[in-house]
Amino acid sequence: MNFDRHRRLRRTEFMRDMVRETKISKDDLIYPIFVVESDDIKKEVPSMKGVFQISLNRLHEELEEVKARGIKSVIFFGIPDEKDPEGHGAYHDHGVVQEACRISKKLYPEILVILDTCLCEYTDHGHCGLIDPETQDVDNDSSLPLLVKTAVSQARAGADIIAPSNMMDGFVTEIRKGLDDNGYSHIPIMSYGIKYASKFYGPFRDAADSTPSFGDRRTYQMDPANRLEAQRELASDLEEGCDMMIVKPALSYLDIIRDVRNKTDIPVVAYNVSGEYAMTRTAIDMGLLDEAVIMEQMISMKRAGANMIITYFAKDICRMLDEGM
Repeated sequence: MNFDRHRRLRRTEFMRDMVRETKISKDDLIYPIFVVESDDIKKEVPSMKGVFQISLNRLHEELEEVKARGIKSVIFFGIPDEKDPEGHGAYHDHGVVQEACRISKKLYPEILVILDTCLCEYTDHGHCGLIDPETQDVDNDSSLPLLVKTAVSQARAGADIIAPSNMMDGFVTEIRKGLDDNGYSHIPIMSYGIKYASKFYGPFRDAADSTPSFGDRRTYQMDPANRLEAQRELASDLEEGCDMMIVKPALSYLDIIRDVRNKTDIPVVAYNVSGEYAMTRTAIDMGLLDEAVIMEQMISMKRAGANMIITYFAKDICRMLDEGM
């Protein structure tokens, strides 16, 4: 018989390991942490089993587990005690994520800290910028100075990476200039420049208390139907000086991750978002799926071209890697 014998390289577990093209490591993972300004809180997010809102005065508990698991990078999201129309808490030098960063750097300076740069968690209306009183839409240009102030305050607090998630036009160039002008030219920008107006964000809005009080975010986040638009966003952010590009969400947008990988040589980050986490966690808990599906999902993101993955499964993945899965 004359045909190819592809099964030769699948015959044993060690053979499969040796020829495996895509692998997940702890170095790939970024773990999101929701930090609450109020004291003595560790509250599980109802829609995200295993994910907690945690107070600054208890953050050491979470960081200790992060360190023990071997997670090397975290991204902080803040829930302030008070909110207002301008989101002052986002750019206060002693804001909740700024203080979380200081705590992390004091306890575990080797953990790489990424800070989410946006206003939505700090505004009483839940949008990512200032509201134009006439149009009741987010005012792009008047929001940019506040985002710059937020990024500079985060860099001042010790952030290793600034991650702007607001999707305002020009946010990368303005933040880059603001960082450079204030002596932080060494701080990279991990841009959420390809962020879709997705229904997969629902559980995150529970966790971060950032659901818009009116309207939605479709005037500034991308239409899920659009593929070529992502290439335009990528081109703009590269020209403006971003150092890394996030694609968000991940699982329904693997084609976009591959497009970005093909178009640039900067690091690409897949954000495995809250809805994707909640669906998979629920299916596992109900016995509908084996836990190994987590690794299969992560491999799909790496195979599509992601260098790093922001995921609420980071602790589980580290445990699975330690167990040899």
